[in-house]
Amino acid sequence: MPALPLVLYPDPRLRLAAPPVTSFDDALRAFADDLLDTLRAVSALGLTGPHVGAPLRLTIIRAGLDLAPLVYVNPELVSASPETARHREGSVSMPGVDEEVERPARVRVRWRDLDGTAHEADEEGFSAACLQHEIDQLDGLFWIERLSRLKRERVLKRYAKLRRG
Repeated sequence: MPALPLVLYPDPRLRLAAPPVTSFDDALRAFADDLLDTLRAVSALGLTGPHVGAPLRLTIIRAGLDLAPLVYVNPELVSASPETARHREGSVSMPGVDEEVERPARVRVRWRDLDGTAHEADEEGFSAACLQHEIDQLDGLFWIERLSRLKRERVLKRYAKLRRG
């Protein structure tokens, strides 16, 4: 059972940009712990505040089930490569469907940790795709918006069929 209830598509909260975190306090650390528990409970690779209905610009990512999760507070893309790569993406807020998404192959990301310390790093491959996916969600851009109209319609039909059971 997830520690926090998940918001499911097409909940309008998934389309709202999460405001920046301004208080790096015990409440933020407690929320991050709950989000991490939820990430593990649903076997997700990434989870944001909006996925659980919390308007906080915070994400936890583990770019592989065997990797340690990292907390990103107020993450932002600084730059992106012109080269692209394709990865299968999906969302805990739209369970049961996924599709290939094309994104920049390499990115530079800036964020703060739970203590408010600033960080910046270059990422590539699947890790870069995960960060871009979760930053999109924090910006109110649900992953299917990155698909062509035809692929998006197919994903929506598959999801509707799964929900009808």
